[in-house]
Amino acid sequence: MEEMRYEAPDSLDAAVAMLSDAGEAGRVLAGGTDLLVQLRAGMVHPGLVVDIKNIPEVRAISEEGGGFRVGAAVTGAELGEHAGMCKAWPGVVEATELIGSTQIQGRATMGGNLCNGSPAADSVPALIAAGAVASVIGPSGQRDVPVEDIIIGPGKTSLEKGEFVVSFKFPDRPAHSGDAYLRFIPRTEMDIAVVGAGVNITLDDDGVCQAARVGLGAVAATPLLVADAADALIGSTLDDAALEKLAAAASAACKPIDDKRGTIEFRTKVAGVLARRAALIALDRAKEGR
Repeated sequence: MEEMRYEAPDSLDAAVAMLSDAGEAGRVLAGGTDLLVQLRAGMVHPGLVVDIKNIPEVRAISEEGGGFRVGAAVTGAELGEHAGMCKAWPGVVEATELIGSTQIQGRATMGGNLCNGSPAADSVPALIAAGAVASVIGPSGQRDVPVEDIIIGPGKTSLEKGEFVVSFKFPDRPAHSGDAYLRFIPRTEMDIAVVGAGVNITLDDDGVCQAARVGLGAVAATPLLVADAADALIGSTLDDAALEKLAAAASAACKPIDDKRGTIEFRTKVAGVLARRAALIALDRAKEGR
C-alpha cells in the first residue's frame, strides 16, 4: 500500500496546486469527522490529504452584501456562537448543530457535511432552503455554485478534480423572514436523519408569504430543492390549505428507498409532516422579525 502524505497549506493557491497534482488520489480535510472515520475503516485510501484549516478564507465568518459569508471549515460550535448567523439564519445553525455530538461539533463543518455527499446530511436541506451559494475554487479559478447543485448522487459531488468549497454566501435577509430545519431520527440524538426538512420564508407587511424555499434530505439520491412545495406557500398566509398543499408537494417530490431505518411509505409521509412543522416554526420567526 502506498504511503499517505499529509499537507496543511496556508493559502488557497497552494491547496489547489496540491489537489490538482494529486488528481483522484487527493482528499480534502476540513473537520475530518467523515474522512477520518472512512480512513480508519479502510473505505478510502488517498495518496494525499490536504488539511485546509490553516487557510484564513475557509475559517472566517464575515458580513458581506447585507448577508453573511461562512467559511467551509468553520465548525458547528463556532457557527452556533455567532450572534449574527443565529439571528438571521437560525434554521441553518440548528441543522449544523445536529451533526454528531457536542464533541463532534468542535470539528464538524458545513463544507465537509456537504462534500461528503450524503443524501441525509443535516446541514444541506437547510442550506438549500436558505438559498446558500457555495464558492468553489480549483485549477480553472473560482466559481459560485448553488448548494443544491453540489451533490449529484450518494457520495458523489459535481466538484471537478482539484476543486473544493471555500465558503458559503448567505443572501441579505429581508424583514419578516424566518427559517427552520427539522429531522426525524429513531433516537433522541446522535443519529442519521431518516427524513430532514428545511423551510425558509419571507412575509410582506400584511403577513402574506412573498418568497419561500423548501429543502428535503434523506428522501432521494440527493438532497432536494422542492419548488412546488415553496409555490404552495407563496401568496398565502400559511393557512391550513396552504400547509396541506406544502405537505402534499413535499411528499410528492420524494423518491426514497426502503432500508432498515425507514420504508418508502414512511419517509414519504414524514417528509410532508416535517415540512409543514418546519414551515410553522419559520412563520413564527418571520412574524417575530428574525
